[in-house]
Amino acid sequence: MKVQTNTRRIRQMLSVMLTLAVTLLASRASGQQTYVTRYDLFTGYTFLDSPHVSLFENGFHFQVGVRPKTWYSLGFDYSVSAGTLTLTPNLLTTALQQQLGAELEALAAAGKLPPGYTLVVPAHSVTQTFAAGPQLAYRHFKQVTLFIRPDLGAIHESATPHPAPGDLIAQGIVQQLVPSGTKTDWTIFGGFGGGTDFLFGKHFGIRVQSDLVYDHLFSDLLKDGRFTVRFSVGPIFNLGKNIKQ
Repeated sequence: MKVQTNTRRIRQMLSVMLTLAVTLLASRASGQQTYVTRYDLFTGYTFLDSPHVSLFENGFHFQVGVRPKTWYSLGFDYSVSAGTLTLTPNLLTTALQQQLGAELEALAAAGKLPPGYTLVVPAHSVTQTFAAGPQLAYRHFKQVTLFIRPDLGAIHESATPHPAPGDLIAQGIVQQLVPSGTKTDWTIFGGFGGGTDFLFGKHFGIRVQSDLVYDHLFSDLLKDGRFTVRFSVGPIFNLGKNIKQ
């Protein structure tokens, strides 16, 4: 757990450092763009980080867009990632916390609760996001495009709890809460995002971007929603003819 936490912090620091580097490089670029294509396509690496449930996932990010004008585009956004999260009783709804508290007290009274026992359930998670909408671009710099966008879409998550093999208490509780072995849910999310395209020619570049969204998945189990950060980096392909005439 400590190694995973340190890895997350290192990646967060790297993303902050990269963002600062992007800002510095953008400030040094000069000259306006004279060639802007009609379409763009992005594919790359992404990670999701939801600290509230100790969720960290690695995955794939895909975007496609069409530019009616040079300063805005309309597009579709999809990402899929997989990793782990950690569930503890304090994350559950009040009713479930009371139910589990009564069960643990009964086990303690019967002498079946190990001294200092803490209920912690890790789970494997797979998350998909789907979004569509506008993106605004700033093309004052010749080789750098800055952009921002609203984030509104749907998120699907599948979580499979994996209590420790010798933890019979956690196994029994998981069987109560997730009898099928896997819990899935859909919900909407909202937030905002942005990033930078580094252009190495008319039709190719590198995109660095991040998004911050809020959702409340598994609301029948979890009492609170959560903020999630998505960071992505990869090649951007600009396709079609020049629309800046």
